[in-house]
Amino acid sequence: MIANGRVKYLVIGNSAGGIGAAEAIRSVDKHGSLAIVSEEPYPAYSRPLISEYLAKNCSLERMSYRPADFYEKQNIQTMLGKSAVKLDVSNHTIELKDGRKIHWRKLLLATGALPIIPDIAGTGLDGVFTFTTLDDAKKIVQYLDKASKAVVIGGGLIGMSVAEALVERGKAVTIVEMKERTLNTILDKEASDIVEGTIRQAGVNIITGHYVDKIAGNQTGTAVSHVTLNDGRRLPCDLVVVAIGVKPRTELAVNTPIAINRGIVVDRYMSTTCPDIYACGDVAESYDFIYGDNRLTPIWPNAYMQGRIAGLNMTGIPAEYPGGTAMNSLKYFGLAIHSAGIVTTPDSGYQVLSQRNGHTYKKIIVKGGLIVGMVFAGDIEKSGMVFGLMRDRVNVDSFKEDITTDGFGLASLPGEVWRSRLEMPAAMVSAKPNIEQTEEILVGE
Repeated sequence: MIANGRVKYLVIGNSAGGIGAAEAIRSVDKHGSLAIVSEEPYPAYSRPLISEYLAKNCSLERMSYRPADFYEKQNIQTMLGKSAVKLDVSNHTIELKDGRKIHWRKLLLATGALPIIPDIAGTGLDGVFTFTTLDDAKKIVQYLDKASKAVVIGGGLIGMSVAEALVERGKAVTIVEMKERTLNTILDKEASDIVEGTIRQAGVNIITGHYVDKIAGNQTGTAVSHVTLNDGRRLPCDLVVVAIGVKPRTELAVNTPIAINRGIVVDRYMSTTCPDIYACGDVAESYDFIYGDNRLTPIWPNAYMQGRIAGLNMTGIPAEYPGGTAMNSLKYFGLAIHSAGIVTTPDSGYQVLSQRNGHTYKKIIVKGGLIVGMVFAGDIEKSGMVFGLMRDRVNVDSFKEDITTDGFGLASLPGEVWRSRLEMPAAMVSAKPNIEQTEEILVGE
């Protein structure tokens, strides 16, 4: 319980951004009152692992993002399973659903995102689920004994993850993607084709260029029995997962002076347009170093780093967010993929260098001597190094032709470049991206 309803630092949200902020605050201010409010009842857990939990490859204990005694050791007061419903900017208060008010000096909105529910009939039937939280995964697990055929609406990151998990649980799966190819926002056509081939070999049926027009119930009208596509086709199923994307949870900022575009607008210090209020993670429009502008880049590492920057600034320590960009590192049915930045050139002002050999594909996009986009499939061993060159804005003109070749490595770099790489911490130079920690949750796939 928060003493006297007052707290120095208040964080709304208990995922990567909120935890990053709390740790940064405690690195500077050991004793100032700090509280986290979250509508989920669980201690912090890794959201990218919910598909592994559904597939029975990951225990609840392994999903924990921090040790069980984290909050106690960091002197963090928690209000888990509680919803914040109203923000009063002028009086520095947050009102909870149960009517209680919390007075704060510094506030961080790390509220994340909500699944997009399409406006179609039948979404309220038994057997229809979303898939963005641990509770979503638990509900599907509890329903699995009643299901043998599943339809996944959406062929993006979330849809692919849940499809793979359902296959591992022995279910027949059909993915329905409205666009002409799956993973169309994070991969180019070449890589999408490779992924789709791998997924089809695993037994998944993929339908692209069509959408679900209706989810129909059984004879009693209570549970799902089939879906109807826009071309009239009926797909029998007893389980439907809606995975067409998510949208930032900006509702606390609505009807306040806080500026909102697609998400809450922040500066390089993660400050909103209102003093003493910060935002980070999926809800925030933050600086993208590839585009040179603010964008939604809702991925796990970005959220954590933004939270740390926000936390430092909340304590009065000036810290500037260097910027992030869309980055995805994942594995579907044994096929590893890594993409970042621009994956499909918008015009002729970009140079594309690529190499494909079967299910192995490497591609970089260069503009003005800088890597602005990359796609790796099959062999991602050197993708971490390439992303480092991209992130650090290294001019690659003198060696760009080598980057997609099999022999590319530190020895391929000019002396001044590889020396600067070696001077960096080893994890920043060549470490492979952590597949469990970097899966992106896309906005409006």
